[in-house]
Amino acid sequence: MAKRGVEHYTNAAKRAMQWHAENIKRMKQCRFDTISVHGVYSMQEALDFNQGSIIEPIYMSTSQAYRDSDEMEAALGYQIPTWCYSRIANPSMYYLEGVLALLEGYGSDVETTCCATSSGMGAIQSAVEPFLVVDPKKPDAKLNFVATSQVYGGTFQQFAERKDKDRNIEWRKIVNSNDMDEWASKIDENTRFLYGEMPSNPGQAFFDLQTVIALAHEHGIPMIVDTTVATPALLRPLTMGADIVVQSISKTITSSGFGIGGAVIARKNLTSNVDNDEMKADFGAYIKLLPNRDNGPNISPFNAVMALNDTRTLRNKVDQFSMSTMKVAEFLEQHKHIEQVDYLGLENHELHELAKKYLLLVDAEHDDRYGEQVNRYGHLMSFHVKGGAQAARDVFDAFRMIWRATDLGRVKSVATIPAISTHSQQGEEGRKLASIPDNLVRLCVGGEHPDDIIDDLDRALSVLDGKKVPFTSPEYSAGGASSATLKEE
Repeated sequence: MAKRGVEHYTNAAKRAMQWHAENIKRMKQCRFDTISVHGVYSMQEALDFNQGSIIEPIYMSTSQAYRDSDEMEAALGYQIPTWCYSRIANPSMYYLEGVLALLEGYGSDVETTCCATSSGMGAIQSAVEPFLVVDPKKPDAKLNFVATSQVYGGTFQQFAERKDKDRNIEWRKIVNSNDMDEWASKIDENTRFLYGEMPSNPGQAFFDLQTVIALAHEHGIPMIVDTTVATPALLRPLTMGADIVVQSISKTITSSGFGIGGAVIARKNLTSNVDNDEMKADFGAYIKLLPNRDNGPNISPFNAVMALNDTRTLRNKVDQFSMSTMKVAEFLEQHKHIEQVDYLGLENHELHELAKKYLLLVDAEHDDRYGEQVNRYGHLMSFHVKGGAQAARDVFDAFRMIWRATDLGRVKSVATIPAISTHSQQGEEGRKLASIPDNLVRLCVGGEHPDDIIDDLDRALSVLDGKKVPFTSPEYSAGGASSATLKEE
């Protein structure tokens, strides 16, 4: 066989990359639903490389073989695109990353790239860690970052324990995320990024995103936003100037519950006071090919395909889940045993008008059902049960259709008590900062008919009137390993 040479492969890669860039440019002209369905997988690619498969095939392989030593040299030197090893890259991962990058940049000319990770927590770690490096010019400077205190419990632990306590990198907590003076007061020359979760899980904290983005850039630092609850169907911070979005794609995006994953989606040429031009130029590619290559948190091909398949119906399911949640929230708001309902869609919520500015169902104006912009507020809400912690437990234990689990964003409705589950490890003081009392129940409304969820809630709340409501218990269940174990105990 004649020796081709490295140049042969780099020239071929340039042609292929040009074709892919043109394909992505074509896709960016399509509507959100079309991008969700097709992503970056084209008919030409299907016919040329995948035996005509209409749906993206799953590549359950660990590595890629090469034609010769020249191709291997070019690939492993990152001179050409490669699937060298699935810890770093794989076609199935590429298909998911491509569609998520397009959806987060939808409706703008922002160039975006994505790195999919093994979980949402892996996404947060991947997004923040590159900024928390010691400046050789100021080796003794105490680094800090500014982030909202109303965040998911795992995020709280990563920031408070793994960053602040273990590594002495100060987390400067924002208690009232919509107080711009509070944000400004926390920033100094050693601040590396601003971070916020909106809407927050479970407290529905929200803030004026564009103002906080401007504040971050005024200080030369990036704005990182967790929009797991909203998804790009309702909120796309990169189009407003934010630098990085993190998603737990295990949640709403993979609503089936079949896959675990996360995603970091970044704009190219982001803002940062860290002296690393390669990182700033293309953050998504940088973390994928360098830090995540070495640390190993990228997504598996199987989970990538599970998430990819669920992404195809993202806008419509977020629309449906949101409308059902609004109906449930309105019911609970009037219930005699509920002292407070946290849902941004309710007009009496103090942040309703601000959320109304930002949370818009994508492409509603191009949907024959609406024909204009409409607000949707997502599937996550919480409610405070009158009577304290025990009353909340009694109601929670009486659910018969709503699943008791530390999960959210499912096609099936799921509830938890954060004080004893997702936010238990952060302690009472941490829960106060995050506005999580022990009588709060977090509810994520799924795809059931909302009337059936309301019936289940009403039935469960009736236990506070002294009514006996049968509930599922391992002691009486039909079988299964865990119930058998409990019976023996």
